[in-house]
Amino acid sequence: MAWTLRLGLTLTILAALQGAFAAVLVSVPSTQEAEVGKPFSIPCTFTTNGQAGEALVEWFIVDRSNERIRIAYRNEKQAGVDKNTEMSERISVDKDSSLVISPVELTDERTFYCQVTAGIAGSGEGISNLRVFNAPEAPEVTPQTQSISVTEDTVSEVGTCTSKNGYPAPKIIWFKDSNMLEEVTERNDVMYMASRVVKEASGMYSVSSILYLKINKKDKDSQYHCQVQYTMPNGKSEIKNSEKFKLTVHYYTEVVTFDVVSPLPIKEGDDVTMRCVSDGNPTPEFDFLKLEGENTVEKESNSGNFTLRSVSRADSGTYVCEALDFDSPEEVNLKKQLEIFVNYLDPVTIKPAGHHSVQYGKDLTLNCNTSGSVEPMLMWKKGKQVVSHSGTLALKDVSFALAGKYKCVASVQSIPGLMKEASVNVSVYGKPIVLSGDTSVSVSKEGSMVSLSCSAEGHPAPQISWNHTGEQSLRIDGHRVTSHMKLAATKEVLKNGVTCEARNEYGASSRTFMVVPDDESTKPKDEADRQEQGGSSTAVIAVVVCVLLLLILVGFLYFLQKKGKLPCGRKEKKVISNSEANTDEIVVEMKAGNPNEQAGLLNANRGRRQVGDEC
Repeated sequence: MAWTLRLGLTLTILAALQGAFAAVLVSVPSTQEAEVGKPFSIPCTFTTNGQAGEALVEWFIVDRSNERIRIAYRNEKQAGVDKNTEMSERISVDKDSSLVISPVELTDERTFYCQVTAGIAGSGEGISNLRVFNAPEAPEVTPQTQSISVTEDTVSEVGTCTSKNGYPAPKIIWFKDSNMLEEVTERNDVMYMASRVVKEASGMYSVSSILYLKINKKDKDSQYHCQVQYTMPNGKSEIKNSEKFKLTVHYYTEVVTFDVVSPLPIKEGDDVTMRCVSDGNPTPEFDFLKLEGENTVEKESNSGNFTLRSVSRADSGTYVCEALDFDSPEEVNLKKQLEIFVNYLDPVTIKPAGHHSVQYGKDLTLNCNTSGSVEPMLMWKKGKQVVSHSGTLALKDVSFALAGKYKCVASVQSIPGLMKEASVNVSVYGKPIVLSGDTSVSVSKEGSMVSLSCSAEGHPAPQISWNHTGEQSLRIDGHRVTSHMKLAATKEVLKNGVTCEARNEYGASSRTFMVVPDDESTKPKDEADRQEQGGSSTAVIAVVVCVLLLLILVGFLYFLQKKGKLPCGRKEKKVISNSEANTDEIVVEMKAGNPNEQAGLLNANRGRRQVGDEC
């Protein structure tokens, strides 16, 4: 019995010693950060000392009733999720014992417990606190839609900025012209913000901020916007910006300008627009006045533009613009003056005046003149052609071609478009002149039709007649009259030709056309040409032949004299008997161009004759 007790005691002590040396160590991150809407895993690792049995990993949370409940587990054989918990549909346990949450919700911000039980080794537990984050929506700004006057004594509401569904609660910051405004929450007369944070039923936060600001004139072009700042997992800070907006600022006029917006310089007939501008908002009405001596004449009241239609020199003078801004201080000058000068030219006068009728071949001199605000340049034109670069038009030995309309044009080069003109008609009278042309017309043969054209100039317009009948047509071009005649080439026409006569009250002129058949008008002329050419050629050939014969004869005589065959050059005498002479002998005489040169003569003689040294 004692031995049995000692054995039991020994076993008990051994078991106690074995338990004392066995333990389970669990390791989990103390704090985790996750983003709402995304999956997240909480790791859980463990180790055991000594002999351990099969390990069971269990995950626990504290529910809304503040009770600790298991939500998932895993052992070496299987894994499972406890039903009917608020996380049953979104969790699982991986093989490495990690708790997987997909997706993370805002309510997941709590404490998670990982408990590991390993048989006789006992159990261990790790605790992890999960923090969740949610990015808020982009901020929306509601600007002030009503106009804000700079004359207000206190601050004005600029706009409201709102951002929703952020976690943790985000922060709103205001910007003016991209410069961050200092956050001021205490009310004052310069600037402050009124902010509010609201926790929604979902647990998310919505924030809003109203900006109050004392508006000045310099703020008329400023741009405003708000920015929401928020934090995300791992200490990351992020921002979102609203759209920019501007305010409608009302401010009084401080400066008035008054100018001419039409092209300068101004001339009579122009439309002149004057513009009055103020730096106030809204733009005030304007009164336009003209100073006439010590009086003013109201012209118009409108929003800034005043136009004078088709101005004349009488519109020159001083004009006044006044801005009707009753909010402006008294020291602000709301009136501006402007000088307008309208350039002009007086009507052009021509001397001598009236219509001018000049006899053919005579002279005519015309003068034009005018005056204006600037001395003009004068010239005379006929049509588009400049015929004089001064105010004097001198027409010498006038012809019918010089008749027509002449304009005296006055212009000022420094003022484009400033121009006046006057015109005068000049007519030239006299007997007609038949214009020259070809007076010989050929036809194929007698009886053929021939077309003739006779043109004449004169004033009054001449009448053209023909001395033969035929088909006639008439064309009148100013002072020129042209008659066309088509008739048969009869014997009388071929013999005497056809005559046209131009006549008016001052006289007449005529012209005769010779009509020649082609076989007579061309053939004799060709034969005469051939004869003339033939005669000329024959004369040239005859001269050449004579010259050659003379040269041959002179050469032959020279040869005979050198050989001694001729008595010339010898002193002996030779007696020629009568029987050797012939009374019918031909006398040959040779003459050179020089009268000192002579040729020998051979004459028939009954007696003897001595032949001298000369030949």
